[in-house]
Amino acid sequence: MEARTGYHVEGRPGVEIARAVQRIFCAVSFFVLIASVVADTALAQPQLDICKPDTSRLGGPSSVQGQLSADQKKGLSPVNSSGKSTWSDIKDSLSSECGFSIGGDLNFLGQFSNGGADNRDAVGGVARLFGIWTIIGKGSPDTGAFHFKLESRHRLGTSIAPQGLGPALGYAGLTSVSFSDAGQLLTNLYWQQTFNNNQFAFVAGIVDTTDYLDVYNLVSPWTDFNNLVFSNNPTIPAPSQGLGTAILWRFGDHNYAIAGIADANGQPDDPIQGIKNLFDNGETFKHVEIGWYDTWETRFSDNYHLSAWQIDARSDAGIGGGWGLAVHGGRTIAERWTPFIRAGYANGGGAPVDRSVSVGTGYSVFDGRDQLGFGLNWSRSPQDTVVRSTRDQYTAEIFYRYQPMPSLQITPGLQYLVNPAYAPDITDELVVGLRVRIVF
Repeated sequence: MEARTGYHVEGRPGVEIARAVQRIFCAVSFFVLIASVVADTALAQPQLDICKPDTSRLGGPSSVQGQLSADQKKGLSPVNSSGKSTWSDIKDSLSSECGFSIGGDLNFLGQFSNGGADNRDAVGGVARLFGIWTIIGKGSPDTGAFHFKLESRHRLGTSIAPQGLGPALGYAGLTSVSFSDAGQLLTNLYWQQTFNNNQFAFVAGIVDTTDYLDVYNLVSPWTDFNNLVFSNNPTIPAPSQGLGTAILWRFGDHNYAIAGIADANGQPDDPIQGIKNLFDNGETFKHVEIGWYDTWETRFSDNYHLSAWQIDARSDAGIGGGWGLAVHGGRTIAERWTPFIRAGYANGGGAPVDRSVSVGTGYSVFDGRDQLGFGLNWSRSPQDTVVRSTRDQYTAEIFYRYQPMPSLQITPGLQYLVNPAYAPDITDELVVGLRVRIVF
C-alpha cells in the first residue's frame, strides 16, 4: 500500500499529463506557502469566522473536510504584522461567495533510530493542496460537493523515507504512515452528496478508505500518532487511494453504519491506469462498519464501533485474499482526556500484522490547540509468511503537538519498539522523531 497507509514505498510511472497537472498544483502550493510564511510574523491567533467547512458528512479527522475544520478551529492560518490574515480573508471570501474551501500545508518528519546496521535515519517531506467545492445546496443540510487533494512526497537527504524505516529495522509495521518517497499523488477526487437532513451521505470517485473506516480522534498521521499501530489499524490492509464508493446511514439518535467498496490496487501516482486495471482484474476491498456515538460533534472521541473487511487476492502483487475484524472504543473524560482501546484480527490479506491490541489516551491543555498522545500496542506478525516470527512485538509511542504561532505546529515524539518481529537478535529499538507542519 502506498500514499496514505502504503506498504509499497515507491510509486509507479504515471500518465504524463496527470503528472504535469500535479506538478503545477505543487508549484502553486509552494509559492503560496512561501508567501504565507514571509507574512507570518505575528503570534496572535486570527479571529475565526462563520465560513466553516461543513464536517457533518462522511469523513474522519484526516479527510479533506476534517483537516479544513480542524485547522480553522485551532486558528491555523498565516497572518501579517497588523494581525489581519489576507490569505485567510481570500479563503473566507471564496468559501462564502463561491462555496470553495481551500487549504494546504508543508510537512516535514525526521526519525532517528539507535538500531539497524544501515538506514537507521530517515527524513521526508510532503506538500499538500486540498479543498472542497460545494455546488449543490450551499448553506443547507443537504449538499453536493467535489473534494480534492494533491500531494508531493519525497525523502530528504537520507537513503530512505520515514515510511521505510520500520522495515529497515526489522519491525513488522511502519514507524511513519504517510511520509514516503512516492512522488506526485492524486489522493482524493470524489463527489460527496448528503440526503434527508444529512441522515444519508455517499462518496464516489478517487477515495481514501482510511478517511472513514475505523477512524477515531487521534487517527491523523499529520497531527497525531506517527506509528501505523495507532494512526490506523495495522491488521486492515487498506489499499492505496483509488476508485471507490461508500455510503453512510445515521439511524436513531446515536447510531450509524458505513459500507463501501474500493480498488484493492489503488494507484494514486497514476489514477487513470489504476482505474483501467480495476476494470481489467476486478480486485476490490470491501468494508462494513456499525457504531455508536454520543453526539455527532464528538463522534470521533466518544465512539464505539465494529468494522469488518474483505479483500480479494491481488494477482500482480502476489498477495492472497483475506478478511478480518476490528473494534474500537473511546470516551472523553473530564473534557480533556480521550482514552481509547483498539483491537484487530486478520485472516490473510497482506497486512503487516494479523493480531493487534492498542490502548492509549490523548490529553489537551489548551482547548484543542495542543495535543499530548500516548499509546501501547501488542501485535503479532502473520505466521504464514516466508519470514516466520515466533515472538510477540510491542510498541510504545508518545508525542506532544504544540502551536508556537498561527501557521506552525511542531510535534516531537518517541517510539520504543520491543522485540521487532523480523530482527530476532534485537531486543529493543528507540526511534526519536520530530514533525513540523506549516499551514497555508
